[in-house]
Amino acid sequence: MSRFVFPAWIDRAIPFAVAFAVGFGAYATGLVAWGLSPSTLDVGYQPKQPVPFSHALHAGKLKMDCRYCHNTVEKAAHAAVPATATCIKCHAGADGTGVVSTVSVHSQSAKLLPVRESAATGKSIPWTKVHDLPDYAYFNHSAHVTRGVSCVSCHGRVDKMEEVVQKMPLSMSWCLDCHRNPTPHLRPPELVTALDWVPEESPEVLGARIKDQLHIESKTNCSTCHR
Repeated sequence: MSRFVFPAWIDRAIPFAVAFAVGFGAYATGLVAWGLSPSTLDVGYQPKQPVPFSHALHAGKLKMDCRYCHNTVEKAAHAAVPATATCIKCHAGADGTGVVSTVSVHSQSAKLLPVRESAATGKSIPWTKVHDLPDYAYFNHSAHVTRGVSCVSCHGRVDKMEEVVQKMPLSMSWCLDCHRNPTPHLRPPELVTALDWVPEESPEVLGARIKDQLHIESKTNCSTCHR
């Protein structure tokens, strides 16, 4: 039986094969890490809602304050989804006698039918949550907005969105970056819902002053978010 002898060019090909294996391994690892990151999976999430509510119209054109609908944001962990009673204040349909209030807006709009049905039946509108943190992560809205962290920092310019879309990754590293250096994200607490506000001085200088005034610390304990 004859013995097989590898051709001489195999020796020259070995370095290229090793380099390819290492390079492909690094590429595959990076591709998977990027593909599974919150920036890829979560940013851009824009679910369809049962009612086509336009933030660009309400918060943008009409200048409605975020707290009119999300009325627990300054005193509770959750920024409550508005109750149907909040919507119906402006969009009430005809009452039991068929009379429509003279101050009602689009009271007969087909797009607002789920709102009128919810008001009539008492069943909640099945809104779909856009910014949905994992159950193991605790986030307190009131602790942030009362310390000068604007809605814009986490949600982007919702006053320019027809349908709300997730703009930030909301990952742990993203949160930690802000906790370690919060100064660029701070503004006077009374302006947290002024989404189009632009500081007249450097955000770092303004933020540093607010940080000192409100005694904000830059450290974060694990139990702050994982309880």
